[in-house]
Amino acid sequence: MPVVAKFEIEYLQYLDAEGKQVRDDLPAFAQDLDHMVELYKLMLSTRVFDAKSVALQRTGKLGTYASCLGHEAAHVGIGSAMKPEDVLAISYREYGAQLYRGVQPREVYMYWGGDERGNDYQREPARHDFAWSVPIATQCLHAAGSALAFKIRGEKRVAVCTIGDGGSSKGDFYGAINIAGAQRLPLVAAIVNNQWAISVPRKIQTGAPTLAQKGLAAGLFCLQVDGNDIIAVRKAMEDALERARNGEGGSVLELITYRLADHTTADDARRYRSEQEVKDAWTREPLKRLKLWLTAKGVWDEEKEAAWKAECDEWMDNEVNAYLQTKTQPVTAMFDYTYAELPIDLARQRELAIALEQKAH
Repeated sequence: MPVVAKFEIEYLQYLDAEGKQVRDDLPAFAQDLDHMVELYKLMLSTRVFDAKSVALQRTGKLGTYASCLGHEAAHVGIGSAMKPEDVLAISYREYGAQLYRGVQPREVYMYWGGDERGNDYQREPARHDFAWSVPIATQCLHAAGSALAFKIRGEKRVAVCTIGDGGSSKGDFYGAINIAGAQRLPLVAAIVNNQWAISVPRKIQTGAPTLAQKGLAAGLFCLQVDGNDIIAVRKAMEDALERARNGEGGSVLELITYRLADHTTADDARRYRSEQEVKDAWTREPLKRLKLWLTAKGVWDEEKEAAWKAECDEWMDNEVNAYLQTKTQPVTAMFDYTYAELPIDLARQRELAIALEQKAH
């Protein structure tokens, strides 16, 4: 029979697990060692932030929290490749990308502490990014809608959405990439494949050999990337963003990484994955390989590492204090910002809430 089409998925990697270069054609940004040090510092900051966040939750000062341990290269690579005018639609653990774009840790804490004001980012360019999206994959549709608006307006902007390996099986994801392909929209969908959709392993989530190839049916550019190699992530994102900005269509990038922590602080991953699997994943984690590479280049050492960690600790203490000192909203806030005219049943609930609050005091 005649062949009507053939496809292939390429794999991109610059640094292996031991921090050694596997190819010589380093992109321009990676040849700027000062810039690479800044990216490493943000990855390290993100890890310090994550550890502090888990500690806050464990001491009852934060609600359920989704750790980003092990995702630092994927997230910082995404955020650092974007331009300020681009738009980011995340799920709920892409803190490295958000920190790069101006989100403050105190805002993350407010959100996970149950205060929606945490979604009202105060700094640019994060102010025009989307809020956290816990419903799985709906953010992909938000990004696709934004991309359509950019095209209609003739704006040189790109919408970026992030999704997990499990989330890439949702209809919302397929709907988003389908319209992006049909309308040639400036959309980049980054699948952060951390191997586990809560307790469901990658191997039984889909029959596709790669998750990147899911974009083929939509007519998008597809690439699989070592998600623990920030150079590869940043390069793949830069290229995808440039194609989209130039009207050449969208992309699906699969970033291969691993979730080194529990799914959230409400989860116990020891119940469904082996200790050896996690131990092996630690040998491939993103900070180690970039640190080894920068150390070999002579631009990083243990003294600088200790000094930066000390700065991060001070920064995080200030952010935690700012969060803990934020005054809570009145109970009426949950009723006052949804309807122009409050329905009768909610008006009654509002009165009851006020009465109960007064009684409690």
